[in-house]
Amino acid sequence: MSTTAARPPALRPGLVLGTAGHVDHGKSTLIQALTGTDPDRLAEEKARGLTIDLGFAAMKLASGRTVSFVDVPGHVRFIKNMLAGAGAVDACLFVVSAVEGWKPQSEEHLRILELLGLETGVVALTMADRVSREEQAAATAAVQDRLRTSFLAMAPVVPVGSVTGQGLDRLGDVLDKLVTRLPAARDRGRPRLWIDRAFPVAGAGAVVTGTLVDGSLHVGQNLDVVPGGRTVRVRGLQSHGAAYGSAGPGNRVAVNLSGAGHAELARGQALVVQDQWWPASSFDVRLRVLDGLGHGVGRRGAYRLHVGSADLPIRLRLLGATELAPGQEGPARLFLDTEVALLPGDRFVLRESGRAETVGGGTVLTVAPVRPAARARPDGTPAQVVEERGWVDTTTLERLTGVRAEPVVGPWVVSASELSRATSQLTEMLTTAGEAGLDTATLTDHQRALVPLLAEVEVVGGILRRAGARPAQEEHPWLEELRRHPFDPPAPHGIDRLRLRQWVQEGRVVECEGVYFAGAAVEAATRTLARLLANSPGGVTASEVRSALGTSRKFVLALLAHLDRTGVTRRRGDVRVAGPRLPTPG
Repeated sequence: MSTTAARPPALRPGLVLGTAGHVDHGKSTLIQALTGTDPDRLAEEKARGLTIDLGFAAMKLASGRTVSFVDVPGHVRFIKNMLAGAGAVDACLFVVSAVEGWKPQSEEHLRILELLGLETGVVALTMADRVSREEQAAATAAVQDRLRTSFLAMAPVVPVGSVTGQGLDRLGDVLDKLVTRLPAARDRGRPRLWIDRAFPVAGAGAVVTGTLVDGSLHVGQNLDVVPGGRTVRVRGLQSHGAAYGSAGPGNRVAVNLSGAGHAELARGQALVVQDQWWPASSFDVRLRVLDGLGHGVGRRGAYRLHVGSADLPIRLRLLGATELAPGQEGPARLFLDTEVALLPGDRFVLRESGRAETVGGGTVLTVAPVRPAARARPDGTPAQVVEERGWVDTTTLERLTGVRAEPVVGPWVVSASELSRATSQLTEMLTTAGEAGLDTATLTDHQRALVPLLAEVEVVGGILRRAGARPAQEEHPWLEELRRHPFDPPAPHGIDRLRLRQWVQEGRVVECEGVYFAGAAVEAATRTLARLLANSPGGVTASEVRSALGTSRKFVLALLAHLDRTGVTRRRGDVRVAGPRLPTPG
């Protein structure tokens, strides 16, 4: 019998539903009736009979599928907690009391869910067992009328009595059908878990919970905490009390982490895979102002951004306008005091803390925009990011946009306009250089990457020239001085670096330990060494070579070092002996 411990199973992609609705309309009571779990976990919540923070539960449906619930508070004072839970749900269980009917937070929650991009859900008409059949029908009609222009216009309205159990079986069947119709949670290979709770567990350390989207996590994985810049490691994964080795997207997950204490982790942070994201503090967005708002939205105001589970103060600048009226939408730039991990397409809600109201929301278009706000024209596409930045390596582009693109030049994606400009510039440089060509060491990385795209060019010895072009032999006063003083050569003061390199490549000049000799001088020194060693096969000293050449110690040592390196001679202690490339004395 094997003693190997069983490997924890993998948790398949799932779905998460969020509750919504006015305070005291029975959201938590309904979740407990459906799941058997009381989502009100805080002592204060139980004492006051009021949901204050997020609660969590799970339900196994008749089809065998399991769905998670995030229960949110309905009181206006806790709207930020509602927003923290609604940011990553797949659909909603919208709750309206048959006794009280539509209320202010019913309306605000509905608008928030619309701003977050929800497209479907189910409506539960709670406390239906407390009203007559006629009153129930009237309440149903009133709710449907309120929803007729919303994403819940076609949603089934199910009367239920959470205490008596009335309608719960039907609601379960409706939820089962809803979950069956919903597409599987998408797995883009870019997991992100917005933290909504962080707490210590005795003997285990820090644990965080959240809804996992867009990818999977597994035990042993390294993750980044954003904001915060801390790297942590996944020690364990759980979902609704069961342990797993890995978890797919669309699940409520508890993650046991090493590398950080629970006090260093908080709601609003996100766990992401290292180097997959581009944490930023500025974003271009498309902002839509709510239709029913009693005023416009401009740069004045104490605004707070709600995205994922984060609640952050921001500065707002509209792009191309000074104000957006109720019902209008337009581009804007958001400035944060911290960095967050977002992608184009992420949805957000904007609230004004001074008026304590939701003013609008929208979609992220550009992460870390580089074009000044006065000239920004964001459209949310990777092409716009490339156009703004000119040259973007494929890794950076994927971190900024979530899109993997094929490189155009080297490792870069380049806009057509920038590619044309850079190619024209390099071509002009090559034309100006003429037969001398361009030293590739002086080119930028972008220019070197462009070389293979140029027609009829070649690189020889590090020099880029038109194919077949060769520099004409030229006479230069310094070259003449090298020939006149072969073993006492002048330094190349004032000589262009590229020209000097060309002379070296042509063999007209030889660099020896930072000293430049005429090529003919090195050949003459080689012949001299051949004659000296023919007469003294045991070796010759540097002093003997210096005397034979009539030069100084500085120059002879440079020459001998070059001859040693090229195999003409070999050094043995204080003497030089014949090397494999020493010519026969002539």
